[in-house]
Amino acid sequence: MVFSPRIKLFPVFSGARRLALALLILFTAASPVYGDQSGNSDQDLPEVRVSTTEGAFNIRLRPDIAPKTVANFLQYVDEGFYDGTLFHRVIPGFMIQAGGFDQNMNRKDTHDPVENESRQTAKNLRGTIAMARTANPDSATAQFFINLVDNPHLDATRARPGYTVFGSVTDGMGAVDAIGNAETTRRNGMGDVPVKPIVVESVRRVESGQ
Repeated sequence: MVFSPRIKLFPVFSGARRLALALLILFTAASPVYGDQSGNSDQDLPEVRVSTTEGAFNIRLRPDIAPKTVANFLQYVDEGFYDGTLFHRVIPGFMIQAGGFDQNMNRKDTHDPVENESRQTAKNLRGTIAMARTANPDSATAQFFINLVDNPHLDATRARPGYTVFGSVTDGMGAVDAIGNAETTRRNGMGDVPVKPIVVESVRRVESGQ
């Protein structure tokens, strides 16, 4: 998945972060749209609101490019699975990851993995949400990450699958960036864990017209 104790990504950074950073071998009316890659009408696309202890943001989902992934994510949303989970991995200049651990850093049980739906046309741009997974492309379950910058090294190519992008932040990117600037430490054998816990208070569908 994108980032948890056993999932690894290897982005290239300058300075101290030039070395490999673990990604995960386990497992936002007139607001700007980040990472919009379609040109499609937004009217029929589902949207969720993510409320956290650092603020709230909205995500417009893209079942037109990743139908199985969106259905999987909304199943967890409708079950209340994400309520009370943590943003357990934060790497400035890269991404923020959530959806796998409770506030005691215990891993939550999940449903079966979902098929990888990464596409060469679906890019990991700033503000997009994608599924975290292991080295196995079809291993994503509940964990997700939000790209803080454009991350082309996570995109699918003709030679390999990427990390499935299934939506983008349409409102509240400031909250996402605030999470991305959190001070981090090591905890329970994991790196890049926020010193001050950042809790997902709720993830709810946004009804049309709200």
